[in-house]
Amino acid sequence: MITGCLQKKNGYYYAVLYLKVDGKRKTKWIATKLPVSTTSERRAQKALDEIRMQYELREEAAQKTMGSALAPICPEAQMLFVDYMEKWLESVRPSIATATYQSYSVMMKARVIPYFKASAVQLGALKPQDIEDFYQTILNAGCTTNTVIHYHAIIRKALQSAVKKDILTQNPADKVDRPKKNVYHGSFYSEDEMLDLFDAIAGDPLELCVKIAAYYGLRRSEVLGLRWDAIDFEKKTISISHKVIEVSVDGKYVPIGEDVLKTKSSFRTLPLIPVVEELLKAEKEKQTKNRRLFKGSYCRDYLDYICVDEEGKLLRPNYVTEHFVWVIRKYDLRKIRFLDLRHTCASLLLSNGIPMKQIQIWLGHSTFSTTADIYAHLDFSAQEQSAAAMSGMFQRKEASDGQEKGAAVKNHHSPDGLRRQNRFFIFQSNVIP
Repeated sequence: MITGCLQKKNGYYYAVLYLKVDGKRKTKWIATKLPVSTTSERRAQKALDEIRMQYELREEAAQKTMGSALAPICPEAQMLFVDYMEKWLESVRPSIATATYQSYSVMMKARVIPYFKASAVQLGALKPQDIEDFYQTILNAGCTTNTVIHYHAIIRKALQSAVKKDILTQNPADKVDRPKKNVYHGSFYSEDEMLDLFDAIAGDPLELCVKIAAYYGLRRSEVLGLRWDAIDFEKKTISISHKVIEVSVDGKYVPIGEDVLKTKSSFRTLPLIPVVEELLKAEKEKQTKNRRLFKGSYCRDYLDYICVDEEGKLLRPNYVTEHFVWVIRKYDLRKIRFLDLRHTCASLLLSNGIPMKQIQIWLGHSTFSTTADIYAHLDFSAQEQSAAAMSGMFQRKEASDGQEKGAAVKNHHSPDGLRRQNRFFIFQSNVIP
């Protein structure tokens, strides 16, 4: 810690610091440019503290630089950053969900590996500016800041592992500003548009998937993950506890099921809607007929699953997305994504007066704030209630006789009345644009 004191010289305050140079104590005078005649001692002391702090930071930075220069170079820090990222991804594979690994792998192959392989920067030489330049290429490609945030998360996580293992002394990604999240409001259909979609999808291989997603607001993976043991026709319930995702196996994408959902709240049991019950019963009968029709050629690997094709094969997630887009285009419907059926479910529930808390449970969101952040802008009924409440405020009651009117006028011009009036005008000036 650097010590010092204030001294007066030629009518000005000076900061006198006691520094150690080559093990010897030296005194350094620094002008504060504050006149003694017009500057309080408190102000002068504050200036001394600021100057002392600046010198302490300089000394600390110099020590760090010297320490890093003398420290032995970790051999792993000399490997290429791109090689380290691939090695890290394989090391965390056993500890993360299959879908998470698949997402990380796609991100690595899409952008991280091509960019940093070309730059050939070493792990130990990676600078915050290198990371920022990489993020800028993502934005230049027309992607939103949300995409950058996803890449920032994976890069920072990988580098933090290097810090934990003493390969790096600090995380370069910590010095890169995380971009502001881009707020996305999903598209949704009106009730009439949903009826048009139901007409278009009738008899289509996706009919059951689309209708279940619309009625329950399920994610694509949750719809495809529904199994017959999740349907209780006696108790009239449907349970969401399984999902189907698509992973790359030997260069080929195949669907796999797993009992891991997005959050704990995603595991939920809901009432079986009568129209969905009828659809499921019809599907069960259809699958029974197909098994008899196709006999030995019928795929028996997915007998537990509801969403299968005529040959009993599990519907691929990518097929659902692509075929849904094809249906929208074929029947000239307004463009939405399969995920937007989930948003449509929420919007229709809101428009029918269902409280936000119940919608949170129905959709399986982990917190109420998640539901509110996504769908609060759709809750116009709540805004109408607020408008109705405000419309009844600040209304002066009519006086019943002349005496009361006189009292009202008197009160209006009294100090208390003027204060109330001023508060009202202040409120108006804050509200009216």
